[in-house]
Amino acid sequence: MRRALAAASLGFAASVTAATPGESYEVFVTNERDDTVSVIDVDQMAVARTFKVGRRPRGLTFSPDGKTLYVCASDSNSVQAIDPASGKLLHDLPSGEDPEQFSLSPDGRRLFIANEDDALTTVVDVETRKVMAQIEVGIEPEGMAVSPDGALAVTTSETTNMVHWIDVPSLTSSDATPVGQRPRHAEFDLKGEKLWVSSEVGGTVAIIDVATKQVVHTIEFKIPGIAGDRIQPVGVQLTRDGKLAFVALGPSDRVAVVDAQTYQVKSYILVGRRVWHLALTPEQDMLFTTNGVSGDVTIIDVASLKPVKTIKVGRFPWGAAVRPKARPVADRR
Repeated sequence: MRRALAAASLGFAASVTAATPGESYEVFVTNERDDTVSVIDVDQMAVARTFKVGRRPRGLTFSPDGKTLYVCASDSNSVQAIDPASGKLLHDLPSGEDPEQFSLSPDGRRLFIANEDDALTTVVDVETRKVMAQIEVGIEPEGMAVSPDGALAVTTSETTNMVHWIDVPSLTSSDATPVGQRPRHAEFDLKGEKLWVSSEVGGTVAIIDVATKQVVHTIEFKIPGIAGDRIQPVGVQLTRDGKLAFVALGPSDRVAVVDAQTYQVKSYILVGRRVWHLALTPEQDMLFTTNGVSGDVTIIDVASLKPVKTIKVGRFPWGAAVRPKARPVADRR
């Protein structure tokens, strides 16, 4: 990976030597206006292929084994299960109206889906393809997350300005925590002790103690020369070592780098226009940003906190997910 980053920063991306099989990845990006998914080959720093999906794709995630890609086709009112190697549709899952984001349980068996139009969270068993429950939450739910131990799920409601806590064993809503205006994304830390929630209109990120379900800190952002109403937090990614958090700040065209222990903003990284969501490689050495208005993905070197490459994808890229690149049969040992 580091060789690829060095070459890309010098403008030699086409001649990058392939990484070892354990370091080779693909980044899947939903293109909201094109009804497609672009697949970026990380070794080549380029789009390797693009395939069609349902209408207005947004959230996406992989099964734990990486063999199934799930895509929220919002305007098709379905979650699509796709073979990531071929891009072929395997089947649709029932999702409720207007699925936007979702989260898969750690065991890969349950999909928790935010239904924006219906103020519901739909829970689907991915093996039987049956709806297990529909749980009432706040108005315009969007963000979804499941705790690392699989015991809790959360939904953020954009209009109610709350985080709704779902007890997974009983599949019932158990509590709610007020946060800033228009909460968009939720992310548990690795230990499941803190929940990070971005509020787009509020311009903040709330840090919630999971045990008490209370906000213990609120992060604000100030960028010299950028009006406050253009600083709109959406996607959040946390590093496994618990040291850093990255926050996509929408039309400010910046990603904030936050010390995840002190909650102090360390720096801002300029990326493409209207950055929506983020994805890290498993080694945590590369960060990918989806830039909706400019229609591209920025690659950031995590060690230097510098952008090293911009890759054009489809129109209005929204979500991103990373998986190991499939190896040729001859290379499998």
